Amino acid sequence: MAEYPEYISPDNALKFVSDDGGENYNMCHYWSNFEIADMDFFRSDAYTKFFEYLDSKGGFYYERWGDAPVHTIAISLLARKEQVHFFENIGYRHKPLEHCPIFTGSGCTCDQSDTIDYTFSSCLRRFNVLTQ
Repeated sequence: MAEYPEYISPDNALKFVSDDGGENYNMCHYWSNFEIADMDFFRSDAYTKFFEYLDSKGGFYYERWGDAPVHTIAISLLARKEQVHFFENIGYRHKPLEHCPIFTGSGCTCDQSDTIDYTFSSCLRRFNVLTQ
């Protein structure tokens, strides 16, 4: 953020990924197992600079940094928060976690009591507050 302030969106979602103004990452991330993205974003100068910066730190190789937190941090900083959408009506399970839609007629057969959405460890409430 300090090195390339021109790429930081003025209406970003930094508060989704950091509790202290960007000094530390709070571990919230968008589940990237189901992700629809505009590839122009991932080909942009802003994302390229972001990725090259992270790559220079060696974390992809030494720390196994994954795509979900990397995409989340990039999108949260470089895009406008209203550009991020949570697909509430699409169920998802990645053991032991699952998102079970609360809307009737979603076609899901999951058990609503098993959903992680509003548990203590979920970041969905934080996301909902930021994007509404």
